[in-house]
Amino acid sequence: METNFIYSLLGNNLLGYLAVCILPLVFLIVYALVAILGELKIGAFMQDRLGPMRTGPWGTIQPIAEVVKLLQKENITPDAASKFLFNLAPFIIFTAAFAAFAVIPFSPKFVPSGINLGLFYIFAIGSFAVIGIFMGGWASNNKYSLLGAVRSVAQIISYEIPAGMAILSIAALAGTLDMNEIITKQSGWFTNWYIFGGSGSALRILFLPFTFGIFVIYLIASLAETNRTPFDIPEGESEIVAGYHTEYSGMKFAMFFFAEYANMFVVSALLTIMFFGGWNSPFGDFMSGPIWAVVWFLGKSMSFIFLQIWLRWTLPRLRVDQLMYTGWKVLLPISFVCFFAIALLAMLK
Repeated sequence: METNFIYSLLGNNLLGYLAVCILPLVFLIVYALVAILGELKIGAFMQDRLGPMRTGPWGTIQPIAEVVKLLQKENITPDAASKFLFNLAPFIIFTAAFAAFAVIPFSPKFVPSGINLGLFYIFAIGSFAVIGIFMGGWASNNKYSLLGAVRSVAQIISYEIPAGMAILSIAALAGTLDMNEIITKQSGWFTNWYIFGGSGSALRILFLPFTFGIFVIYLIASLAETNRTPFDIPEGESEIVAGYHTEYSGMKFAMFFFAEYANMFVVSALLTIMFFGGWNSPFGDFMSGPIWAVVWFLGKSMSFIFLQIWLRWTLPRLRVDQLMYTGWKVLLPISFVCFFAIALLAMLK
């Protein structure tokens, strides 16, 4: 099966490769603007206020105004900073976030790079952002930036372990790391999705507590990895000013948040792929097809974006000790139990 209609349309040449690289970037820019507007409007609705209303109809072009403002701001590099590393850090963080889009299957007909180790690739490339975060905090030559970077790195590394166990559990259940194949195995009605035990053996009912457990584990770990509330302690304004990006301004400052929104979509896409059938219609062959596949995939992923925004305006921020306790003493033991149970049941399937 041809997995990329761009290659079939333009051919495996430079034009086709450029199109496959540019399309996810265009999507990311549009998505980030929509997500920023959603953040403003959803937060305003939950706090019983209007939010931005002056820029465009009902404030709908406020995100564009924010981008124009950031483009006009001066990019300042502190004199005492390590200038090369300071300026390189935002690009490393954004590159790590954007590189994950290379293997996200938006539909059966559009997978930028359909490698058979997609889950492993995303997990590996996501860890690359840790380098940029610590580089930005350390190179700023600011104790608050360094403190925020250390806290962020400790948080991401801690929560990557239970997140990795959740990914391994799905790999054991599906018998593959290929995200296209994982989605294909969940085809049919929504009862075939892994969140409901998956299709196949009558033993699948036994998977329900464990698949739901790893779903919750990955959802919580993904909030920590993207520095979203209640795990946004690297940006605790009352303690460390603004975390590892305290000294950044202009578009370098914007690239940190651009990467955060990109990571929000990546983890939401992974939740959709691993647990909710990816591009598959929840109604079997009804409302299926190339266009519907993209609609279902984006709809499911944006639902998790909404959930992340909802939680931000609902939950308070955890303390550092509470965050570490949750990661190491709660999520990690449960993730090991779920992994070994799913691996055993996968063998009996």
